[in-house]
Amino acid sequence: MTVIAVIPARYESSRFPGKVLAKQTGKYLIQHVYERVCEAALVDNVLIATDAQVVAQACDEFGGQCCITRKDHNSGTDRVAEAVSSLDADIIINVQGDEPEILPDNIDTLVRLLQNDNACDMATLCAPFDTAREIQNPNVVKVVTDKQGHALYFSRSPIPYQRDADQGLNLKLCRKHLGIYAYRKNVLLKLSAMPATPLELSEKLEQLRALENGLKIAVANVKHTAVGIDTPQQYQDFVQRYAQIQQTPATEK
Repeated sequence: MTVIAVIPARYESSRFPGKVLAKQTGKYLIQHVYERVCEAALVDNVLIATDAQVVAQACDEFGGQCCITRKDHNSGTDRVAEAVSSLDADIIINVQGDEPEILPDNIDTLVRLLQNDNACDMATLCAPFDTAREIQNPNVVKVVTDKQGHALYFSRSPIPYQRDADQGLNLKLCRKHLGIYAYRKNVLLKLSAMPATPLELSEKLEQLRALENGLKIAVANVKHTAVGIDTPQQYQDFVQRYAQIQQTPATEK
């Protein structure tokens, strides 16, 4: 199976304009993401999909493969669908353009989900919660699965509801959804062409469109969760972590 990873890189951002080109580490933020994804063993090709010529020019600087897409896409998924519509591929990976610390092994795990389960249309990842406070945060998406590891529902609310949680939530019952997806190419193109669905509009979660239309989503548990860069402060935190790593002797990394 041919696997293409696509990194949607919209230039504008309401909370951090132009963040994909932030370069305090000596590398563009989008470059960090690109290089991490290129390390995934099961990915055949990596493509950056952007709406801005300035991002394309930055990609030329560091040798990243890039294509220009329309500016009017409502989501990264739609941008990815346009980017791969004419490409020969079996599996498409949608990687967030603001996760410079994503683990290549997690990407390979995602690919294996579709390689090993022909009944599934899509795949994604989840991870354990560390604190009950995080479970209550509507900005952190939760997922529940069946016994076979297929998604039953995604929500911004804590799920499952724990009726007898007087002594505190059982963190083992809850899983944090990670915003990375693998699609079979034909499924991605079909999903992108579908209208938004009621649950999707209610929760503002695009993956619910797939569930509402009867698509099956495989979900794998992983330990490491990459920190997305949504704000200037989060970027500064990443810059500090990156500097510490660069100062660590190679034998300790």
